[in-house]
Amino acid sequence: MSDSATVESTTRARAEALVDELVANGDLDNLVHLARLIGSAQDALTDDMVTRLSGAVAGGLDMLDQANRSGIAKALPAIGQLVENGDLDRIVNLARLVGSAEDALTDDMISRLAFVATEGLFLVDRLTRSAGFMRMIAILEREDIQETLTELLQAVSKAREDARAAPPAKGGLGSAMKVVADPDTQSALHLLAGIGRNLTAK
Repeated sequence: MSDSATVESTTRARAEALVDELVANGDLDNLVHLARLIGSAQDALTDDMVTRLSGAVAGGLDMLDQANRSGIAKALPAIGQLVENGDLDRIVNLARLVGSAEDALTDDMISRLAFVATEGLFLVDRLTRSAGFMRMIAILEREDIQETLTELLQAVSKAREDARAAPPAKGGLGSAMKVVADPDTQSALHLLAGIGRNLTAK
């Protein structure tokens, strides 16, 4: 027997063994059913359906190619985290809120908002160019100045409350002398005098 005949016989034996195995485990029946299903689908497809399916497949592949080239795969972990912690829903709600606000804005409202924004930027520019304003900001950043302003505002508020609760002043020289003789009044006058001295020294 020649070599070619031996190879052919071996191949046929392997094929028969595979077919027997397919028949034994039922895979041959599954293949037959699959072939029938594919044949039925081919018979049911019209030329228009084939064209649309081809277009859909081509569009899907093109979209996948564009997504792959854009590097969107790198953003998937971040998107997954946004979905997991609920931030994506918040972003969607914010986008809807902004869209609703844009729909509600009239041309006049937009013009006024643009004017306010422009004037605000102009004011900020003028303030940042002012050396005196920047020095005042630097002073206000000091902790002792902040405490002094806080105490001053609290004192003014308490003085207003005391003035509202106090009975009306009687007037006259005696009342004036009594006010001047009050130690609190003298302390206040000393404080004002100290402020005046420091202002004069500047």
